[in-house]
Amino acid sequence: MTGRPRRQDERIELRGALWMTVGGVSLGGHGRIGLLRAIAEHGSITQAAKAMGMSYKAAWDAVDTMNNLAGEALVERTSGGRGGGATRLTARGLRLIERYAQLDAIHQRFVRLLSEEAADLQADLDVLRTLNVRTSARNQFAGTITAVRAGAVDDEVELILPGGARIVALLTRESTEALGLRPRQAAFALVAASAVIVATDLRGARLSARNQLPGTVAAVLPDAVNAEVVIDIDGGGSVAATLTQASVRELGLAPGVRASAIFKASSVILGVAL
Repeated sequence: MTGRPRRQDERIELRGALWMTVGGVSLGGHGRIGLLRAIAEHGSITQAAKAMGMSYKAAWDAVDTMNNLAGEALVERTSGGRGGGATRLTARGLRLIERYAQLDAIHQRFVRLLSEEAADLQADLDVLRTLNVRTSARNQFAGTITAVRAGAVDDEVELILPGGARIVALLTRESTEALGLRPRQAAFALVAASAVIVATDLRGARLSARNQLPGTVAAVLPDAVNAEVVIDIDGGGSVAATLTQASVRELGLAPGVRASAIFKASSVILGVAL
């Protein structure tokens, strides 16, 4: 069977889709998350199903599956009122939509990164080397796991960077087991710039955030409302934070100023190369 011949100037690109699973069973991806968004927007599963181009039964089957797998309801029905009730997302459902959007943005960026690296499919692909080269601009840190501490519900995983800085991630036990995380294993950490807090003076301060990376401001890149602040971490590597311009002025942030990048362990996404 023959198809349309590929032009010489058409490059091969990589594509990918993000899916969530629970115990190996699919919780959902773009389609089911889109259904949750439609329910939140319309307040009706009937209208949400129409907006998604699916039947009412298929929509409810998807909702039932997600409710069961998530461990608590993502969607609930309310009764009473002139309209006879409505369908709405729970707080857990709203958090899931928000978290998926954050993960999907990082995933798409990662796929684009791989696509750029794999332009020549005969070339060797070294994911960790690629991540290390692009760490400073995108908050992707390549390092080695030094400890995996099991907790009653969640696990703490510690990653040491080449320059000696340490990052702590908080993962569910299922995630730790699914990734096969263990000491001396190569891994990478992803942190959204919006999750990073910048402080200029921590003397005498006690913070609950596990990750506190001291360094020196390397650049302040303003836009219409916010600014990206890049901090060179002591020992090597950089981290970017998104701040309001008012915060930049109040903290006196400028190249050469000492500052610390602070983020919670729960804000760290950990991954390993396959």
